[in-house]
Amino acid sequence: MKYRLDKNQLLDILEGWNRVLKRKVHLIACGGTAMTLLGVKPSTKDVDFMVPDIKEYEYLTKQLTALGYKQVTGFGWERDGEHFRFDIFRGNYIHTTGLLESPLGDGRNTVLMEYSHLYVGILNEYDLISSKLMRGTRVDFEDCLMLVMAHRAKIDIDRLVEHFHEMIIYDVAEDRLRPNIDRFLELLRENELYGG
Repeated sequence: MKYRLDKNQLLDILEGWNRVLKRKVHLIACGGTAMTLLGVKPSTKDVDFMVPDIKEYEYLTKQLTALGYKQVTGFGWERDGEHFRFDIFRGNYIHTTGLLESPLGDGRNTVLMEYSHLYVGILNEYDLISSKLMRGTRVDFEDCLMLVMAHRAKIDIDRLVEHFHEMIIYDVAEDRLRPNIDRFLELLRENELYGG
């Protein structure tokens, strides 16, 4: 059985992490985790965080090892007795997708929680949607649609299109990824969320 984490369960775990940290670490939620923390989805099965600062990433992963976590994939960390995996991405990358700017810059994330040492932010909507559209699974398209429905007043669709095109320029699969934004715009039109 695949377990899912809700926002409160996730924050309880992060509070436990904070107790062992002696230095500041910035975690930026991305993927389905960001959707859950924004209240767009009730839960997530994988936990996705970026640690944009490389020194903070190295420090955090050492502390996770001390807490009993094992690195089970290139990004994935698990602990015995827990039924979910933390994917922790180093630098400005989500999987292999590079962001145009650090999520630690002004307006690039929204603070969710700030503990004594652990800062938990949520990636901005433009990077969040663009990175999910670059993955391009059915669930990613559905998640992006839910996010636009929930935050329609905050999201400029034309700016999103421009942002997506700028991001894919730096990807080796640019030609394969380009149609994903058109598919998403069609989905927005079908749901009367975009008239362009």
